[in-house]
Amino acid sequence: MGPQSSGKSTLLNNLFKTNFREMDAFKGRSQTTKGIWMAHCTGIEPCTLVMDLEGTDGRERGEDDTAFEKQSALFALAVSDIVLINMWCHDIGREQAANKPLLKTVFQVMMRLFSPRKTTLMFVIRDKTKTPLENLEPVLREDIQKIWDSVPKPQAHVSTPLGEFFNVEVVALSSYEEKEEQFREQVANLRQRFFHSIVPGGLTGDRRGVVPASGFSFSSQQIWKVIKENKDLDLPAHKVMVATVRCEEIGNEKYAEFGENKEWCEIDEAVQTDFVPGFGKKLSSILNICLTEYDSEATYFDEGVRSAKRKQLEEKLLQLVQPAYQTILGHLRSGTFEKFKDAFEKALNAGEGFSLAATTCAESFLAQFDEGCVDVVINQANWDASKVKEKLKRDIDTHITTVRAAKLSELTSKFEKKLDHALSAPVEVLLDGANHETWSSIRKLLKRESDSAVSEMSCDLKGFDMDQNAREDMLNKLQNHAKGVVEAKAKEEAARVIIRMKDRFSMLFSHDSDSMPRVWTGNEDIRAITKTARSASVKLLSVMAAIRLDNNPDTIEQTLCSCLLEPTSAHVVTDKSTTTMADPLASSTWEEIPSSRTLITPVQCKSLWRQFKAETEYSVTQAISAQEANKRNNNWLPPPWAIVALLILGFNEFMTLLRNPFYMAFIFVAFLVLKALWVQMDVAGEFQHGALPALIALSAKFLPTVMNIVRRLAEEGQKAAAQAAANNPPGGDPTKDYKSEASTTMSSTSSSDIRSSRNEVEYSSVSSKED
Repeated sequence: MGPQSSGKSTLLNNLFKTNFREMDAFKGRSQTTKGIWMAHCTGIEPCTLVMDLEGTDGRERGEDDTAFEKQSALFALAVSDIVLINMWCHDIGREQAANKPLLKTVFQVMMRLFSPRKTTLMFVIRDKTKTPLENLEPVLREDIQKIWDSVPKPQAHVSTPLGEFFNVEVVALSSYEEKEEQFREQVANLRQRFFHSIVPGGLTGDRRGVVPASGFSFSSQQIWKVIKENKDLDLPAHKVMVATVRCEEIGNEKYAEFGENKEWCEIDEAVQTDFVPGFGKKLSSILNICLTEYDSEATYFDEGVRSAKRKQLEEKLLQLVQPAYQTILGHLRSGTFEKFKDAFEKALNAGEGFSLAATTCAESFLAQFDEGCVDVVINQANWDASKVKEKLKRDIDTHITTVRAAKLSELTSKFEKKLDHALSAPVEVLLDGANHETWSSIRKLLKRESDSAVSEMSCDLKGFDMDQNAREDMLNKLQNHAKGVVEAKAKEEAARVIIRMKDRFSMLFSHDSDSMPRVWTGNEDIRAITKTARSASVKLLSVMAAIRLDNNPDTIEQTLCSCLLEPTSAHVVTDKSTTTMADPLASSTWEEIPSSRTLITPVQCKSLWRQFKAETEYSVTQAISAQEANKRNNNWLPPPWAIVALLILGFNEFMTLLRNPFYMAFIFVAFLVLKALWVQMDVAGEFQHGALPALIALSAKFLPTVMNIVRRLAEEGQKAAAQAAANNPPGGDPTKDYKSEASTTMSSTSSSDIRSSRNEVEYSSVSSKED
C-alpha cells in the first residue's frame, strides 16, 4: 500500500516476479492500479500470495471519495501476514503524505472489528536520499508509536504496547529511475528475507489466527463484507469536515437562541394551562425565522452538509416544541369533549332521540376538533393528529355508551318501579281474599300491567336505535320482572299463610253473614259454622300452595279438602298380606306443579293445618261454653214434674186467689216490685260470679235499690196529682181521678222498669258472651 504513482507495482514485480501493470512515465502520471489485484509469487517457498492495492491520495477519486482507500488498507492488514507500506523518503515527517491519518483510522477500526494478531509492517523508503537510514528510522518509528498511542482501544488492550500486535521493519531502496542497478541489487537482497518466512523468527510473525488455503477465499469474502458494512471508514473530506463542524456550531447557536426566545417561552408557559389561539401560526413563524437565520449563516458551506445539519436543527427544534404541540392538542381534545358532553346532555333534556342526538353531536364536535387542529398545525412539521382524534372519538363513544347504559338502566328502573307499584299491593289484596278466581284475577292483572309497561317502554326505546334482539331482550326482562314481582309477593304471602288462615277462620266463625259479631244464644249450629270457616281456610291454603301464572289445572284444593276436612276418606291400598292408608300429603311435591312454582309443599300444608287447628280450637271451645252458659242462664222454669205437682197440690190455694181479687192485686203488685228489684239489682248477673260474692253484693245493693224505687214512685205520684188538679173542672171528683192517674202511673212505671230490666239483661248477656 502507498500513494498513487509511488512505484508499488514496480516494486512487487521486481520483488516477487509478478506481472502487475506498471505506469508508463512517458504517457503522464495517472492512476494505473484500480482496486485490489492478487498474484502468486514465483520461486518463493512456501507458497506466497501478493496483493497490489490501489494507490491512495489519487486525483481520480478526489478529496470526497477516500472510503475505498481505508477499506483496502484495512483489508490488507486483516488478511496479510506482511504489509509493505511504500513511501517516499522526502515524505517522512509529513502528515498527509506519510499516510498518518489513513493508518490511524485503519488501526482504530481494526482493533474494534477483528481479533488482533501480530502483523509485520514493513516501511519501504523509496528514493532514499543522503540522509542515513539510522536517522530516518527513529523518526518513522516515533510517528508510528504516536499513531498507536492516539488510537482508542478496547478496555482489554488500553495498556498493550505496539509490539504485541505489530512488527515494525524499515528498509530503504534507491531510486529506480536514477540508480536502477543498485535498486535491483537491494530488491534481490530483500527478496531473500521472504524465503521460509513462516519459520519461527521469520518475517511473518507468530501466525495467530491462520486459516487453511481451502478457506482463504471464504474468509476473505467475509472480511471484506464486514469492512464494507463499517461506516467508520467513510470519513469525510476536509471541506466536508469543516462544513460539518461549522454548520453544527451554527445549528447549536440557533437552537439555543430559539430556546431563549421570549415569544416561544410565553407560548410554552401559556399552553401548559389552557388552549392558545393561533398556536400553529405563531410557532411556525418563530421556527421559520430561526431556520432562515441558519440558512443565511451557513449558505457558503457544503450544500450536502448544510442541508443535513439544517434538517437536524429542524428536527431538534420540532422535538423541542412537540410536547407543547401535544399539550395543546390535549387541551383541544378535552375542551371539545366537555363541550360535546354539555351539548349532548342539553339535546337529551330537550327531548331529542338518543341515537339522533349522539350521532349529530359526535359528528359536529369531531368536525370542530378538525378545525381546531388546523389552527394548531405547525408548517415545518408533518405531524398527524389522527391518534388524538381517535382518542377523542373513543372518549365520545365511551361517554355515549355510558350515558346510553345509564339511560337504559334509568328507563328500566322506571318501568320496574311502575310495575312494583301496580302489582305489589293489588296482588297482596287478591291473595288476602283468596278464592277460586284469585289466580285468574292475578293473571289478568299481570297481563294488563305488563302489556302496558312493555308498550310504553317499546315506544321509549325507539329513540335508542337498538337492534331487534337487544330490544326484545330488554322487553322480555321487563316481563320477567313483572312475573318476579307477583312471585315474590306470592312467596311473601305464603310465609304468612297461617295468619291469613286464622283471620279467615275468625272472620267467618265470629261474624254472621252481615259481618256482625255473633252472640252465642244457643240457637247457632257451631259445628256447621266451624266446618264452613275451616273449609274457607283450606281453600285459602290451596290458593297459597302454588304459583298459577300458566293457567294449568291442578287438584290441590280437592286433595287438601279430602285430606284435611275429611281425613277418613284417605285412599286405601289393599295388598294380599296387608292393608295400608295412603296419605296424598305425605310428599314434598305436588303432582301437577313443578318445584320452582311450589310455595307450600304437601307436607308443609299438613303441618300448617295441625298448627291452625290447634290455634283455632280454643275459639270453638269458647263458643260452645258460651252457648251452654247462655242456655243455663235463660232456663228458670222448674222441671215438668214439679209444675204438675204444684198444680195438683196448690189447686185449693189457686181457687182461693181467684175468689178474692184483693189477693190477686196484692200478688200482682208484689210481683212488679220484686221484678223491679230483680232487674235493678241484676241478680242473675251477680250469681254468675259465685253464690257468696252474689249474696254480699245483693245485700249491699238492696236498701239503696228499694229507696230508689220508692223515690221514683213518689215523684211520679206528685206529677200525676199536679196534672189532675190542673185538668179537673170544678165539681168533679178529684179522688177518683187521682186514683186513676196513680194507677196509670204505677202501671207505666212498672212496665218501663220491666222493659228497662229486659234490655239490661239482654245487654249484660251479650257483653258476657263477647267477653
